[in-house]
Amino acid sequence: MTILDDRATTSAEPDLRRATAELRRLKEEVGRGPDPDATRRQHARGKLTARERMDVLFDEGTFTEIEPLRRHRASGFGLEDRKPHGDGVVTGWGTVHGRTVFAYAHDFRVFAGALGEAHAAKVHKVMDMAASAGAPLVSLNDGAGARIQEGVTALAGYGGIFRRNAAFSGVIPQISVMLGPCAGGAAYSPALTDFVFMVRGTAQMFITGPDVVQAVTGERVTHDGLGGADVHAATSGVAGFAYDDEAECLEDVRYLLSLLPPNNRELPPAQRGGDRPDRRTDRLTDLVPADPGRGYDIRAVIEELVDDGEYLEVHEAWARNVVCALARLDGQVVGLVANQPAVLAGVLDIHASEKAARFVSTCDSFNIPLVTLVDVPGFLPGVDQEHGGIIRHGAKLLYAYCNATVPRVQVILRKAYGGAYIVMDSRSIGADLSYAWPTNEIAVMGAEGAANVVFRREIAASDDPEATRARLVGQYRDELMHPYYAAERGLVDDVIDPGETRQVLIRSLAVLRGKHADIPARKHGNVPL
Repeated sequence: MTILDDRATTSAEPDLRRATAELRRLKEEVGRGPDPDATRRQHARGKLTARERMDVLFDEGTFTEIEPLRRHRASGFGLEDRKPHGDGVVTGWGTVHGRTVFAYAHDFRVFAGALGEAHAAKVHKVMDMAASAGAPLVSLNDGAGARIQEGVTALAGYGGIFRRNAAFSGVIPQISVMLGPCAGGAAYSPALTDFVFMVRGTAQMFITGPDVVQAVTGERVTHDGLGGADVHAATSGVAGFAYDDEAECLEDVRYLLSLLPPNNRELPPAQRGGDRPDRRTDRLTDLVPADPGRGYDIRAVIEELVDDGEYLEVHEAWARNVVCALARLDGQVVGLVANQPAVLAGVLDIHASEKAARFVSTCDSFNIPLVTLVDVPGFLPGVDQEHGGIIRHGAKLLYAYCNATVPRVQVILRKAYGGAYIVMDSRSIGADLSYAWPTNEIAVMGAEGAANVVFRREIAASDDPEATRARLVGQYRDELMHPYYAAERGLVDDVIDPGETRQVLIRSLAVLRGKHADIPARKHGNVPL
């Protein structure tokens, strides 16, 4: 018999002290959960309970829970005899680094976190509150999907979540944290949010599970092999971050929130540290080889440029030939997009285009200025790329940049060839300012390839084709690819000393902070999805 049932049979006169004591006992019972054994099983899996997760996510003592006493009203299949308070989800708000954030967390101890009508109504309410308050929303996912016993009502509950995910996209930051299973249609909610975090060993996402896959295709695969954290972080690109434990994961969720504005009407929070804005970056001349054919790690360049060398890389393990990261310059949040010469020479391919396009669009949604570091030999050639739709996928990145209205600064470090140069936020597609190092090579293609096309007859007719080719390659490079060619034609605003790159970026972003862009009157653009 529950406390409320016991109270219903008490014939004593109403008494506020007694009622308050009963309420306190009830709240304690709800906080402990329905079954100590279920809590022990949750901990044995290496997982925290829903309220423990809230305590880690929020600043100490700031979490306020709403509707903790709600119960489902379904009947049939034994549900009428099982009506735990909270209905398998904890909802509410608190502060993260002193700023308001809303959240909901599935409680796997109750109906395995499965969603029913009451559960969905609680989630809908907290999502609506986050949008009304103009504050970020974090979902802590650890549930078995739709509650089968409630039938189509549960499916409708998911529909309400998806509709809100879409309606609030680009309005408030939405972050999904995968801490347990997420199967079937439930997996589409994280896919609709801005950032997805996953914990190795406990979190999985898939539309159809291993048993269905084996029945339909004959393929044998484990839950982790099908939809584990490393699969989605490195192969599918669904997850932007993967961690070994929940505490580390939630700490980085807090860090990400410190870099994001509360909504699309406000700027990201400034946070000046000890790094001087006038600090020179002379080390860059040693980090980046002058030879365009030699590789290097662009992350070392980013570390040298940003405040205190700190940045948060998104999709670190997926499409590694482009790096997308959030950082600060003179305390102001910026989004960095950079070709990675250490992987596939930094070419753009299908996955790199998708990754960068999504990141550019997210930054533009939340007023985060963009800095693009260019060292790109072009798009990756190949039958697989062409048949896979590199034209369509490359157009996603082009569209994202063209559509972005935040301050945009481009820095060309070395090579910038062909259509990839245009796509990587060139002046011609709307970059506010474009700078280049004295090692830049901006051209339709590399000198060797260009000479083979332009001078093919002359080379073929020569008595010494190799010597002629070498002479003509040098001629083409000297005439059309020297470091001041683009600057002379106004396609680059200045050729700068690499040691001044940080200073130039900070000054440029400061003058662009008040940028206003007129947006065409339209319902929405037709993104090349």
